[in-house]
Amino acid sequence: MNQKTVLPEKKGEKTKKAGADFLMEALRNHKVEVIFGYPGGAVLPIYDKLYDAGIPHILCRHEQGSIHAAEGYARITGKPGVVIATSGPGATNIVTGLADAMIDSIPLVVFTGQVATSVIGTDAFQEADILGITTPITKHNYQVRTASDIPRIVKEAFYIAASGRPGPVLIDIPKDVAVLEGEADENPELYLPGYQPKIQPNYLQIRKLVEAVSGAKRPVILAGAGVLHAKASESLIAYAEQQGIPVVNTLLGLGGFPADHRLFIGMAGMHGEYAANMALSECDLLISVGARFDDRLTGNLKHFATKATVAHIDIDPAEIGKNVPTKIPVVGDAKEALSQLVEQNGKKAESDEWLDQISKWKAEYPLWYNTESDNLKPQRVIELLHEYTKGDAVVVTDVGQHQMWAAQYYTFNKPHAWVTSGGLGTMGFCVPAAIGAQIAEPEKTVIAVVGDAGFQMTSQELAVIAEMKLPIKIIIVNNQALGMVRQWQELFYQERYSHSLFPVQPSFVKLADAYDIKAFQASTEEEAKTVLQKAFALNEPVLLDLRVEPGENVYPMIAPGKGLHEMEGVKP
Repeated sequence: MNQKTVLPEKKGEKTKKAGADFLMEALRNHKVEVIFGYPGGAVLPIYDKLYDAGIPHILCRHEQGSIHAAEGYARITGKPGVVIATSGPGATNIVTGLADAMIDSIPLVVFTGQVATSVIGTDAFQEADILGITTPITKHNYQVRTASDIPRIVKEAFYIAASGRPGPVLIDIPKDVAVLEGEADENPELYLPGYQPKIQPNYLQIRKLVEAVSGAKRPVILAGAGVLHAKASESLIAYAEQQGIPVVNTLLGLGGFPADHRLFIGMAGMHGEYAANMALSECDLLISVGARFDDRLTGNLKHFATKATVAHIDIDPAEIGKNVPTKIPVVGDAKEALSQLVEQNGKKAESDEWLDQISKWKAEYPLWYNTESDNLKPQRVIELLHEYTKGDAVVVTDVGQHQMWAAQYYTFNKPHAWVTSGGLGTMGFCVPAAIGAQIAEPEKTVIAVVGDAGFQMTSQELAVIAEMKLPIKIIIVNNQALGMVRQWQELFYQERYSHSLFPVQPSFVKLADAYDIKAFQASTEEEAKTVLQKAFALNEPVLLDLRVEPGENVYPMIAPGKGLHEMEGVKP
């Protein structure tokens, strides 16, 4: 069936406009709430029209900041984040964000300027082949050659970005195309016969899964970010409760199933909880919902779920069977599949002994850390954040040790409260992503949990936070090192700390003060409590430089080449 969307009142009407005018009208038609961008020569015609367009624009201080902010907005709202960057270096500066969004399935519509069509291919000033550069890291990309094509291309881009498995779409607009006039229907039909995401799962495959559950003794659900993208959290809860099946989350799936639910086991993977990893290792039926079985989740695939029949529900057929052999493939939207499973109301698994075993694992091998040191423990910092926010904040992280501690110790009971870079592991993600998250949820408390190294990669975005008076609480978990790199060098490279330590750092308090942002420093638990109380009492941005135990490691840990059942650091 071909996908067609028509607005009848305007069908067939053609207007004559400049390309940039068509673009502004298209953005208004798609009810774009905010644009993140950075102007430059090739997009000056677009920015001139944006001046009167009535669409809010956030001027980030670097294009990478713009696209990460758009990601933060998109991860919270589910709507495509919109970005504008100029040609050449402006366009290449967003490449990291595109790759990040692609691997984590984040909807973006990104507009790049391009040199005039008459000089494309001549190595003109600030020319870059952004289509060639971004083809592997976008869901789709376009280069507009006539102003008349803009309404159609923009409409297609928003649909492609947000439908099926979400992802980034890039539209490259040469400068002369933005200036020249064309004639077009501003609400064209959406006609994409080659792109038809499969939403409804196959009934026979649903029945196979129902029958597999009825015969299982040790079933487990692995819930990934696909549950969040499909807005399927309530359906997942209903199905797990109906069938009595325990649930494990991936890193990006956190919040898709309440952490305080009796059937929740924990996060699995390289730094996952013992009970969660053992449940995946010992189950006889593994039902993956919107998870792609990446290496940080599975460990050594030779040891992954070797006793299980694997069922995989995913809207992207390319993910099914890619890494893990799958006996019951279910291609379709996670919410639709789970709703149909609930409607089937099949015979429950006889899993009482299994649930008892999981409870024993959780009781005997909980998360732990050494509390005897006088130094401030990073794990305790996360626990305090949970206490002071009553678990009701939006938590945005960078990448590294602090990211894993936040995932472990800030328990998430609601969807869309956890924003982090998963598949690409992008340092510098946190601060701009927190800007996007706060704009998406202006009434919520947004916490940016970031390492001292990652913070310095995009700290210039403090200017945006100060300018907009965004009440983000920036928590620098400062161990004066590239913490995860240092941990690996300690464990696997004979403590040869090659360029992973930071003996000299700026004063983060003074840096924040330069942006007129309140800031405090703490190095003990009592000091941390004091500054956290101050920070959360203020309805304005605050930066906290929390000096934590420098040699602390993240545990449990799966060493390279090991299976999920071979965790290190499980007990003191």
